[in-house]
Amino acid sequence: MFSKEQEQEITDYLMLHKLPLDILLEVKDHMISQVADIQTEENLNFQDAFHKTRKLWESEFKRTTYSAFFSEEIPVIVKKIVKERYFSIFKKSLLLGLVSAAVNFASVFLMKDAEIYSLFFQIQNGLFILFPVAIWALHYKMLKYIKSDYKYKGKLYYTMYQQNAAVTISMIGIMGQIVSKEGNYPYLYFREHNHDEIVYVLITLILPFVVQVMIIFVMINFFEHKKSLEKMKEFLNLSAE
Repeated sequence: MFSKEQEQEITDYLMLHKLPLDILLEVKDHMISQVADIQTEENLNFQDAFHKTRKLWESEFKRTTYSAFFSEEIPVIVKKIVKERYFSIFKKSLLLGLVSAAVNFASVFLMKDAEIYSLFFQIQNGLFILFPVAIWALHYKMLKYIKSDYKYKGKLYYTMYQQNAAVTISMIGIMGQIVSKEGNYPYLYFREHNHDEIVYVLITLILPFVVQVMIIFVMINFFEHKKSLEKMKEFLNLSAE
């Protein structure tokens, strides 16, 4: 329907707005369809139809902030899409984190002494280090795609999930600090009624939960990142030619 040069003109226009590549390709499909419809309905040439389409999309490309995840301003449309999809991922992460926290809390009353509870605490949290490392080892060929500074043509993130997947190492580092502790304060508090270290009890219950949720969040981002890259494989191969 459109020539290669015309499609490239649309791509170049979208690249100016620095959309992550997966969102760019999604928006590009909608924009191409809209340009074609305007051409047909209003009997316009490509340039006029494309100009009219750009006007219709103008508000979506205005810059806005989303400081929770982006240090720089992003287009409104990116914020809308990212907010919706990140929230969905966060809900899943929170649910799985609550399950893990419930298992940890139940173990306080199931373990026969503080030493065994401490071992369980370290193993449970250690799994949140082992799992990401194992996943990375199995997907070593795509590790370059999770670096926050590895960008398409040096300009765009490959996917909206890339920068979150890239913080996995820092989350693993924090979890490593947690695993290195005995973590037996909850056991001492609830089973042996030692109420001297209430602050440490709260830290031992809350901090691992928060870090677990974050690790689950970044790992779901990793899998979504991988899925998006696979969908873009053909485009990336063509771009490399």
